[in-house]
Amino acid sequence: MVTVRQAFDDSCLEDVPGAVRAQIMQTEVAARIKPGMRVAIGAGSRGVANIGAATKATVAALRELGAEPFVFPAMGSHGGASVEGQTAVLAGYGIGEEQVGAPVRASMDTVVLGELEDGTPIHMDKLARAADGVVLINRIKPHTTFRGPIESGIIKMMAIGMGKIAGATTLHAHGMDIFPDLLPRVAELIMQRANILFGVGLIENAYDDTTLVEAVLPEQLIAREPELLAIAKSRMGRICFNDIDVLIIEQMGKEISGAGFDPNITGRNNRGVTGFDDPRVQKIVVLDLSAKTSGNATGLGLADVITRRLYEKIDYPSTYANVITSAYLDGALIPIPMRTDREAISLAVKTLVRVESGQVRIVRIRDTLSIEHISVSEPMLDEVHASSNMEVVGELAPFDFDDRGSLTPFV
Repeated sequence: MVTVRQAFDDSCLEDVPGAVRAQIMQTEVAARIKPGMRVAIGAGSRGVANIGAATKATVAALRELGAEPFVFPAMGSHGGASVEGQTAVLAGYGIGEEQVGAPVRASMDTVVLGELEDGTPIHMDKLARAADGVVLINRIKPHTTFRGPIESGIIKMMAIGMGKIAGATTLHAHGMDIFPDLLPRVAELIMQRANILFGVGLIENAYDDTTLVEAVLPEQLIAREPELLAIAKSRMGRICFNDIDVLIIEQMGKEISGAGFDPNITGRNNRGVTGFDDPRVQKIVVLDLSAKTSGNATGLGLADVITRRLYEKIDYPSTYANVITSAYLDGALIPIPMRTDREAISLAVKTLVRVESGQVRIVRIRDTLSIEHISVSEPMLDEVHASSNMEVVGELAPFDFDDRGSLTPFV
């Protein structure tokens, strides 16, 4: 194996709080805020770069305009679908009262704003509904399960996240394959019945850095979010190989991807959806759960082999709450758990098909957010040397296992 550096567009914002404030202080945005307004700020469960700083800057800007803001979890069923769990998720991202300068108020209760043409009830967080206005902060990015002009972003947070488990369950029952059409219709109804002041959209580059911040007014949102999604797709990274025999992922977690490890990076989503076909991977091995995921192993079913270490960290209530709400139960299927990292990798290699001995194409990454430095096996070196955006930055060496069969952490 050898370490390889992948080069992508690294342009990013040096002052994210300043960018957030500048967006909110634009005349047409600031005009939506009236002195004395109680403003609910929705924050989600996704891992978003600088989310704590962005939330704090939003709180400060709203206070500067005379509002009284508070933060609420807009994350559907995540955090085990409980007040304590959702509050803890936000705290893990640095979104607590002391950190952001505003109270964090959580409830799983909702109110029904109305119904779609087919009778589907549309839920909204009860505390947010009681506020004078709502601001939503979210990363805009490709979704892990479906493709469309609108995927993950402010609109999905409004329709799914803000509806808590009741709303998320109701909408997921329609099937995520129709979300590109369903989510804008739900958002339109919500914006007609509730005072959505604006959304703060964040876009990241391939290095998990914030590259763009934009405040979007509700009447512009359905037209603008697809444009922001296109920018997000153009800035994201990838594993720069078309064919991989074994992909080793050191850790997965909800803060890394809604699917634990991002199908946009691994090329595997098990849904038969076009747009997740690159790279082609025979076997995926996942070695551990991240600390921040708190045992939520949603998406584990996309792997082929895991370790006993990961298996023993699974929190079933939070994982099951998440996958049951999504209606895709295979997200909680448990791959074969092996005792050690060495045994897990060996099993994946042993069960490859149509691969000659000594020619196994292995890629190792820390997680699907960390793909600047990857490790690849020797048979892949010719492609590295022929590529304009990859370079070798280490020496060929065997896997480094300790006495317990665990891999030395990837640097």
